[in-house]
Amino acid sequence: MKNTLGLRCVQLAALYALIGIAVGIMMAASHDFSHKTLHAHANLAGWVSLGLMGLIYLALPAVAGTRMARAHFWLHNIGLPLMLIGVFLIYSGQVEAGEPFAKGGSSILGLGFVCFAINLWRNGSKTN
Repeated sequence: MKNTLGLRCVQLAALYALIGIAVGIMMAASHDFSHKTLHAHANLAGWVSLGLMGLIYLALPAVAGTRMARAHFWLHNIGLPLMLIGVFLIYSGQVEAGEPFAKGGSSILGLGFVCFAINLWRNGSKTN
């Protein structure tokens, strides 16, 4: 089976990097740094974390070929956008509208990280 999960993670990480960079450029151009939390989360949870996880999946195909890996992928890429929407709304002054997105999205994202960690511990030493 071809390891496409790792590549999809890296591709989506690049998309999150573009989002983080766009927010950073927007803040710098406007001299309004109220969305620095959005910028940081897009870059760290999106670009850095998902990119590293994708590289790990590419390096360890036995980890990538599991249901836990697929669960991680979907939880990460459902939870992170929801969380980013929530963070954007909160720091735009719409706290009540943003909190459910931020709380729900970060919980879903956290479950994705748990799936990744368990999967890595269970299958990281296996070879294909």
